[in-house]
Amino acid sequence: MSRRCGLLAWTLLGFLRLGEAQKTEAPACCSPIVPRNEWRALQSECTQRLSLPLHYVVVSHTAGSSCNTPASCQQQTQNVQSYHVKRLDWCDVGYNFLIGEDGLVYEGRGWNFTGAHAGRFWNTMSIGISFMGNYMDRVPPPRALRAAQGLLACGVAQGALKSNYVVKGHRDVQRTLSPGDQLYNLIQNWPHYPSH
Repeated sequence: MSRRCGLLAWTLLGFLRLGEAQKTEAPACCSPIVPRNEWRALQSECTQRLSLPLHYVVVSHTAGSSCNTPASCQQQTQNVQSYHVKRLDWCDVGYNFLIGEDGLVYEGRGWNFTGAHAGRFWNTMSIGISFMGNYMDRVPPPRALRAAQGLLACGVAQGALKSNYVVKGHRDVQRTLSPGDQLYNLIQNWPHYPSH
């Protein structure tokens, strides 16, 4: 990321924290995403690539422990990956991106590789983002929600998502309680969630 783009991203993040720019589109550069090497990810064995740009985003929750500091979120991201790789025998963590309550986005499979987050049909046509924690009885903090919205704007700016992408809750595409009752109620008010 260029110095100018980095400064613009941090400036935008500052405005978002003040609540002044929540309805504006993100610039062509994106807020930082914690790369795999920074959270000490296991080597990915995934090879199936996505055909970009995608039309769908599936939002889930991990239903496990939440985290609210970079150190605890890095550990939680490792825990999720370890469970997916060592217990479920997947090629990597199932999500394309994970969102921590620290307000950071953690790279999972990223924009280019098919996730394992919403069943075979939806995995190949969507980006999966998962909020780390259980959101049955509470919503993620505002900084986590801003991080998710910023990530989606970044996906559009980078050409990974279509500008008219559609947000789905995990329970919209599979039989599950994910993304939790409270988060599900909240995402139904996001601009790209289809109205009923």
